[in-house]
Amino acid sequence: MRKSIVMFGLVPLLAACAVGPDYKRPPLPASAGYGGEAVSPPGGAGTELMSGADIPAQWWEVFHSAALDDLVAQALKNNPTIDAADAALRAAREEVRAEQGAFYPSLTGSIQPSRVKNAETLASPTLSGEQLYNLTTTTLSISYTPDLFGGTRRTVESLVAQEDQQQFTLEAARLTLASNVVLAAIQDALLREQIEQTHAIIRDQQQTYATFEQQAKLGQTSQVDLAAQAALLAQSEATLPVLEKQFRINRDLLTALIGRTPAEPVTVQFDFQSLSLPTQLPLSLPAQLVEHRPDVRIAEEQLHSASAQIGIAVAARLPNIDIGITGGSAALGLVPAFDSTNEFWSLAATLTQPIFNGNTLLHRQRAAEALYDQAAAQYRLTLVGAFQNTADTLHAIWTDGDELVAMEKSETAARTSLDIANRQLNLGDVSRLVVLTAEETEAQARLALIQARANRYSDAVALFQALGGGWWNRETHVAADAEGARQ
Repeated sequence: MRKSIVMFGLVPLLAACAVGPDYKRPPLPASAGYGGEAVSPPGGAGTELMSGADIPAQWWEVFHSAALDDLVAQALKNNPTIDAADAALRAAREEVRAEQGAFYPSLTGSIQPSRVKNAETLASPTLSGEQLYNLTTTTLSISYTPDLFGGTRRTVESLVAQEDQQQFTLEAARLTLASNVVLAAIQDALLREQIEQTHAIIRDQQQTYATFEQQAKLGQTSQVDLAAQAALLAQSEATLPVLEKQFRINRDLLTALIGRTPAEPVTVQFDFQSLSLPTQLPLSLPAQLVEHRPDVRIAEEQLHSASAQIGIAVAARLPNIDIGITGGSAALGLVPAFDSTNEFWSLAATLTQPIFNGNTLLHRQRAAEALYDQAAAQYRLTLVGAFQNTADTLHAIWTDGDELVAMEKSETAARTSLDIANRQLNLGDVSRLVVLTAEETEAQARLALIQARANRYSDAVALFQALGGGWWNRETHVAADAEGARQ
């Protein structure tokens, strides 16, 4: 018995190889990059890129708004999307641990007390010849399947890759949620200012219309000028309900992002005076982008899992050994008895080899290889999309920066033009229609300037999102990695 157990313990040493390809991260294409004009465009204004600079975990703090920081923290704590992604990660982690149990022998114990009555026509199995007796059978069974060709190891490898995929899915959810909160806060500031400016424009136009109406009664202005002013006022008033609708919907979005219903609305308010626009932004190197973007890492782990699936399919076509040891005792009576006269044991090994199954296993291997090719293509597609997305964001930073400068000049010019038109009107050099045109131009320039400022803030958010969001610098993530390494 002891020799059998020793031999049984040495069997795992036979499992020394794992069939199938050993996964290697695909190399970064030599042409991977953002393009020269995206990184350093001619005439780019307003922003400095810090190549290779690291990204803080709480990247939204670059806007220097305590209210925004608190709102993002509430969202990350209370939004059900994060809870769902975290639960999926925990489930994937437990699947890995469950499959790792296949590396160890399985031990099963049982006890079976019974009352037995044999037929009188049959001989009693007992030495005493009794036909009615009590029998208690106690059994301990050990079974083990050596991982001869690494099928189990490849299965664990695939599940670990799926666990990592869920980890990056969680990081992607956190990044998307934080970005959406910051963008909604920027939209809140934008709509507030647009509504405020529209109210101011309407008040100015109402005063102008009242003046025109009085002058029309005195015959000092034409009905054409009065109608033109009325049309301009109506046009401005028509834009206000649209802005207020967008504002309320955006407030509902902010409430939902932090895990509340509209019955518990968000009370915090944002404006551009309370938000700082960073003048320096990080720019990850191409290798860092591949390492840090959650969508790229998800695609890579899918590729890793597909690679391991090939090994699983190959191992299924090779021989397999099942080893089992069973020992116990069978004693008359209802109380187990352990002595040499009652004990029994057996040691058995079964070697199985698939011989013919209609090429099912062969085609499953080929299917696994095809799925690997599919995952590799999807990885390349994700990689190209990541660089495109980052380059697009850089282009937006530069062009929106130039647009902001142009809008500031346009607003200054429109305001100056309106001042001149009003002075000329007082001197009688121009008609009321000239002033109306100048007013409309100045109002549109103000609103365009507000939108251009909001675009600059949104571009900064888009860049942090494109570069991965700094999850690797979060303390909880580092602690989780350390715990995983210990296990």
